[in-house]
Amino acid sequence: MNQPRANHGGKIIPPNPTPFLTAEWRSLLMLNYEVDADTLKPYQPAGVELDLFEGRALVSLVGFRFLNTRVRGFAIPLHRNFDELNLRFYVLRRMEDGSVRRGVTFIREIVPRWAIAAVARWVYDEPYLSLPMRHRLELEQATQRIEYSFRYGGYWHQISGVPSGDWSPAEAEPATAFITEHYWGYTRRGPEDTSEYQVVHPTWQVQTVLLSRFDGDAARLYGPEFVTPLSKAPLSAFLAEGSAVAVYPGAAIRPAMPRTA
Repeated sequence: MNQPRANHGGKIIPPNPTPFLTAEWRSLLMLNYEVDADTLKPYQPAGVELDLFEGRALVSLVGFRFLNTRVRGFAIPLHRNFDELNLRFYVLRRMEDGSVRRGVTFIREIVPRWAIAAVARWVYDEPYLSLPMRHRLELEQATQRIEYSFRYGGYWHQISGVPSGDWSPAEAEPATAFITEHYWGYTRRGPEDTSEYQVVHPTWQVQTVLLSRFDGDAARLYGPEFVTPLSKAPLSAFLAEGSAVAVYPGAAIRPAMPRTA
C-alpha cells in the first residue's frame, strides 16, 4: 500500500517504515476559537511550546469520519468505520538543527467504540473517551448541512454548520493552512515526559462553513475555562475534504525541553 506523504515547512520528511495505523479521515468539520494562552498551559506537554497564529492561541473542535481503519495492516471487525470528535490546540517543537515540528495536543477525543479508546490510551496515552455518536452529512444536496454529535450526561452535544462556496487548497489561505498543516502529535505522559508521533497526509481541499456552532456543556466536557470561548461564534470554520492518512508509532522526547513561561 502506498502511504501518503506530506510537505512539512518546505521539505519532505520520510515516514518511518511501518505505520501503526492507516485510515481515511473524511468530511472534517473544523470550528476554531481563540482562547487565552494561559488556559492551555496546564495541558501543554513538556518539550513543546504553544504555536500561535498571528499572536493568537487557538483551539479547534473537529468532527470527522474515520474510515477503512487498519492497525498494523489489519482491519478489526466492527471497528473500521466510525466518527471522532476532538478538542485540540497547536504546539511546536524546536529541533536542535533549527527546524520546527508543528503539531497538535488533544484536550479530549471522543469515539463511539470502547476498544478504539482503550487502544489509543494504551499506545499513545491520548485522552480518549468512548460515547454514543452519530453524524449527519448532507453534502450533495442543494441545501447542505453537516453535524457530528455525541451523547454525554443524558443528552446530545453537537457541532454543526453549513458548507458554502467552492473547494480550494488549505494552503491557499494562511489561517486555514495553520489549522490543517500540523503533522505531529504530542502527548503528556508525566510532568516531564512527552510522546511524539507523526501523522502523514497530503494537503487537503477545504470549503467555508457558515452558521457554525457548538451546542453542548463545555464545562462538563472540557472544563470551566473553556465555557466562555466555546460559547462564542467560532473565529473561523471550514470543512476539509480529507484523505488517506498514516499514523506512526510514538517515541519519547528525552531530554524534555523546559516549558516556556
